[in-house]
Amino acid sequence: MIVNLLIKMKKLLYISGILTFFVLMSFMYVDFFSSMTKVDYIDGSKTLKFTTKMNTNHISDAIKINPNTAGFEAEVKKYVNNNFDVYVNGSPKTITFTGSQVSGETVWVYFETGGVSDINTLKIKNTILLSAFPKQSNIVTISYKGSQKAMNFQRGKEVNEVSF
Repeated sequence: MIVNLLIKMKKLLYISGILTFFVLMSFMYVDFFSSMTKVDYIDGSKTLKFTTKMNTNHISDAIKINPNTAGFEAEVKKYVNNNFDVYVNGSPKTITFTGSQVSGETVWVYFETGGVSDINTLKIKNTILLSAFPKQSNIVTISYKGSQKAMNFQRGKEVNEVSF
């Protein structure tokens, strides 16, 4: 009788320990590595406008510069130019950096490409933060003449193409 009681208590303690472990694990800090880019086609100016949202610490680590320093925006511009390519209907487009803004834990980056009259295919190469963070995922959503498309980029899948 006492032996059965001890066995039941041992099982209860074992199960309680496992449950406690899982509860504590759920409170662990997990860093999520992602960027989001919104692409809007502006018909009047025949322009694709890009707005990219990144984690301030992640981009700061990747470009090795403090976001509070004067050279941060110039380094972000260079980084985006080296890690984001756009092809419209198979032709490469030049992206023009239009600014950035640090807002707490988020960096907003703005750039555009002009001379886009019609899009049959849009191909993007997006390697933003992929070399710095193995689990990085970059999501791009495109709005073009009432149509919405989405792309996902990660290591091993740095290039995507959509058709309209």
